[in-house]
Amino acid sequence: MSEVVRISREGEVAIVEIDNPPVNATSQAVRRALLDAVQRAQSESETRAIVIAGAGRTFTAGGDISEFGKPPREPHLPDVINRIEESGKPIVVAWHGTALGGGCEIGLGAHKRIITKDGLIGLPEVKLGLLPGAGGTQRLPRLIGPVAALDLIATGRMVGAEEALRIGLVDAIAETDLRREAVALARSLIGQMQPRLSLQATPAAEPEAWQAMVDRVNREAKGRIAPLRAIELVSQSLTLAFGVAQANERRAFFELMSSDQSLALRHIFSAERETGKRPELSSARPRDISHIGIIGAGTMGSGIAVAFLDAGFRVTLVEADESALQAGVERVSGLYQRSIRSGRMDDATRVARLALLNPTTEMAKLAETGLVIEAVFEDMAIKLELMKQLGRLLPASTLVASNTSYLDLEQMADALPGPERFLGLHFFSPAHVMKLVEVVRARRTSPEAVATGLAIARKLKKIAVVTGVCEGFIGNRILAKFRAQCEFMLEEGALPREIDIAMEGFGLAMGPFAVQDLAGLDIAYARRKRLAATRTPDERDVPLVDRLVEEGRLGQKAGRGWYLYDNGKRSADPAVDAIIRMHAAGSGRPQRNFNAADIQNRIVAAMVNEGAKILGEGIAARAFEIDLVLVHGYGFPAWRGGPMHYADRVGLKNILSIAKTAAMRDGKGFEVAPLLEDLAQSQRRFADLDAN
Repeated sequence: MSEVVRISREGEVAIVEIDNPPVNATSQAVRRALLDAVQRAQSESETRAIVIAGAGRTFTAGGDISEFGKPPREPHLPDVINRIEESGKPIVVAWHGTALGGGCEIGLGAHKRIITKDGLIGLPEVKLGLLPGAGGTQRLPRLIGPVAALDLIATGRMVGAEEALRIGLVDAIAETDLRREAVALARSLIGQMQPRLSLQATPAAEPEAWQAMVDRVNREAKGRIAPLRAIELVSQSLTLAFGVAQANERRAFFELMSSDQSLALRHIFSAERETGKRPELSSARPRDISHIGIIGAGTMGSGIAVAFLDAGFRVTLVEADESALQAGVERVSGLYQRSIRSGRMDDATRVARLALLNPTTEMAKLAETGLVIEAVFEDMAIKLELMKQLGRLLPASTLVASNTSYLDLEQMADALPGPERFLGLHFFSPAHVMKLVEVVRARRTSPEAVATGLAIARKLKKIAVVTGVCEGFIGNRILAKFRAQCEFMLEEGALPREIDIAMEGFGLAMGPFAVQDLAGLDIAYARRKRLAATRTPDERDVPLVDRLVEEGRLGQKAGRGWYLYDNGKRSADPAVDAIIRMHAAGSGRPQRNFNAADIQNRIVAAMVNEGAKILGEGIAARAFEIDLVLVHGYGFPAWRGGPMHYADRVGLKNILSIAKTAAMRDGKGFEVAPLLEDLAQSQRRFADLDAN
């Protein structure tokens, strides 16, 4: 039939198979071939029923993202699906792997749906700032009701076979052979009038349940447009004719496609797929490692252990003594118990994963592993001594990694025989949840070691970004500038809650001062003390954290920090406001009122400025990698695309102007990056991924 769609026969049933590797995306070629195949099968007298299936590992993972933002080419997917639905011969869709986006919508156009036991279905367009554009917002409510439909469309979550059957999204789950059972289902429908979802009425929703779902979507949208449009379109399935509402859906799809939010989310989507592709590593072969050693079973070490256990690695977890080791094992077990309580894991899975864990106090057992990750206390003297010890214990071929957030990897490499095998693997807390890993390449780290770090991150289903060595690497270095501007604004008239409200309005889940309280102010205090010796006399410094910690205000765990906490509820602390006002008055700096835009612009300008320095120094190779770090590691809103993409969208000259204003205010505390000025003047783009 064509290279991307084939037709075969099982007696009177025609099987139309999509074969467009790797994920059977519904490209223009697939749409054309699918339409032709269905029309041909409908015209054949010997064909009395049709099965639509997918070749390879998945049915179809949705649209071809390379076509997004380009003029649509016929046949359009809504027209193909309408033709499927209008068929006078029964059509069954056989779902396996994933049926996402257009793959799900094709199934909604069919007359029956069957799925494998491990299949997944979803309409994830909202994650790209979009909504279904081929009838999904209208057919799905007619099939499963408006409440369940809004849940799936507004969250973009995938559902498994059992849930899909329970809510009525599928008609059957294949017991053994999907293709054979789909053919049998299609054959059983021959000669019967087939239902068309577009002709059915959407079932009425219980008003309270509908309102609760609408309230949840509004609450969780946090500045995103697409979930709010989902409410509007699903509501129309209750009140408008299918043809009218489908036309509205199509208009909304193209409006969202051209929105800044969708452009930003598609930028992040593409960046996630590009970040591991590094030309300088093209000839480096990653090692095949299945056994990991982790030194330190504290909060980070135990979280890292769970991340590896979840991915099927054997893990040797080492602690200094039995008491610390037992505490670490209990942390690991506690994380799994939490997963069981939340329904994300069953007990059999927990037992199987813990069977891969070997807790020990014997460092010598690390010699059996292919990679050792140290996650001990952030003290350089401790880490240097550990490197010397590992040099004596480990075979010369064993890779060694540090999970340090700030400390100098070059010093650690100096202490380890064979520094080419040493790298940083900076996990983010909680390590078993957070998607980001910074793969830190020291001066002598071999390409093989970096390639292995990237390969391991993929196995952990994490996003890895390669960074060079500097204070804080990419993420924490930018975070330090973010926090510094927040503290500078306290000296100039702002209060913590004003800054937090402004940044939450920008799209952060929590404001910077609330985050500090959650982490513990003693962490910021310890870092300040560590850096005090290198701070120059003319460097702007705001010692407010020192004052709070010295008064016992350590954050949430102490019931007071930047805020007061009563049973977990946060409120402003008049005593802290007074401390800030007194310090600001004594600083001699002019006082002013800040609005939300002032706060947001100044903080983002500082982030972009530091990002430009990081690019100029070669710490990051590509601007989109900075975006990935800030989005996945620090909660920068993905729908703004990361700071570098955001700067490109709002205009580099605007960012430069804000940065220069801040530079004049802060003196030597804020130096405008030459690269930022060069880019702004030449109008070249930070969003290098988009430019390609």
